[in-house]
Amino acid sequence: MLPPKDSFSEWYHELIQQAEIMDIRYPVKGLYVWLPFGFKIRQLVYSKLREILDRDHQEVYFPTLIPEDMLMKESEHIKGFEDEVYWVTHGGLEPLEVKLALRPTSETAIYPMFKLWIRSHADLPIKIYQIVNVFRYETKHTRPLIRLREVTSFKEAHTAHRTYEEAEEQVKSAIEIYKEFYDFLIIPYLIFKRPEWDKFPGADYTIAFDTLMPDGRTLQIGTVHNLADNFAKTFDIKYETPEGDHAYVHQTCYGISERCIASLIAIHGDDLGLILPFEVAPVQIVIIPILYKGKEEGVLELSRRLYERLKNFRVVLDESDERPGAKYYKWELKGVPIRFEIGPKEYENDEVVVSFRDERRKFRVKFDEVSDDLILKWAKEMRERLRSRAIESVKGKVVFCESLDDVAKSVEGRRLALVHVCEKCERELESYGSVLGQMQEKPDWLNVELEGECVVCRGKGYLVGVAKTY
Repeated sequence: MLPPKDSFSEWYHELIQQAEIMDIRYPVKGLYVWLPFGFKIRQLVYSKLREILDRDHQEVYFPTLIPEDMLMKESEHIKGFEDEVYWVTHGGLEPLEVKLALRPTSETAIYPMFKLWIRSHADLPIKIYQIVNVFRYETKHTRPLIRLREVTSFKEAHTAHRTYEEAEEQVKSAIEIYKEFYDFLIIPYLIFKRPEWDKFPGADYTIAFDTLMPDGRTLQIGTVHNLADNFAKTFDIKYETPEGDHAYVHQTCYGISERCIASLIAIHGDDLGLILPFEVAPVQIVIIPILYKGKEEGVLELSRRLYERLKNFRVVLDESDERPGAKYYKWELKGVPIRFEIGPKEYENDEVVVSFRDERRKFRVKFDEVSDDLILKWAKEMRERLRSRAIESVKGKVVFCESLDDVAKSVEGRRLALVHVCEKCERELESYGSVLGQMQEKPDWLNVELEGECVVCRGKGYLVGVAKTY
């Protein structure tokens, strides 16, 4: 049995193992093994991300190893990662002449190649992405899918443009990509512009997507960075303009990690285990025959007919020897959206019993009524229920504050505090929690104005988030 979800940390830790997402017993801290069921979820989630990106990006792959001189070239950038880098110092028994870093992120690997690829304005824009592993010597408490030393599913996109304005448009496009992706996963999010002191090292500014976990902490689930021409100047990435002059490119980069799967698990799951949206469930439908001695043949015959009818979906006919109760528990734990049960009574009446993972009720349907269209209708209705429930869950953890005392109480009580503050006073909020920065747009479920009176100096302020974070 799982711990209750109210004990979120214990629930999450157990669910990752019991639902066979990951094996956490690998003998290196912060490194975990994807199990087949978990890896299938990853595949389905990331195939959607690829589908969106492939509309106007090209997928590439860059090496894991980055020479020390390349990594150190952008001083402000590496300052943000220098205490997290893993170094390769030997090839076999021989010391290397130049140390090699396991990539913490790939700007310093990709941009020397951009310098070689970009010659004229006709080569722009460049829009590439890769899904790779990155390594960071994480010293905080590690947690599967949330805080790791090997991030195994890091999607990083890198683009180059002629002007700052074109890069700015690409930032807006990246935000729309992430909105589509998280809407697909039914993950509510808030979009903040990170404070100047917390932006990506080397960026002009950083936009971040955050969601709220069941324990009230925020989880950063995506970032978009406008790099301006900062990296272009460091790596001398220039292009020839139509007039024959030379100018530095302007760049963006944006990343998502397997935290998208952590939020999928955490926000939708319940005390019984996973609840997966139909589109990303490794098993979308399970059929469970209820066998009684002497009546097995008809039950199995109807169950197999149903299985054949539903083969356009990811369907499992569970003919194992386990008791029905054990089968229910197993498939509920794994978040299967739709379950059919067929016993002697159902066989006699040519019907099936149906239940949905997100609801605690059963109902009967005539066998002949079950069709692909009906399944898709049920899946769509389930999406709407999951969306409503996810929004209510996140909404209940957001508090608008009109004083610093309110901010302190809200953050201490594991709530996201929203408060109006001006740029001059924003840093004063750091003593209460992590400052997420200025909210960029208001979700339709949030009834707060984006501008208002600064809670500190009473001047003109903008809406800022403060919270405990992962």
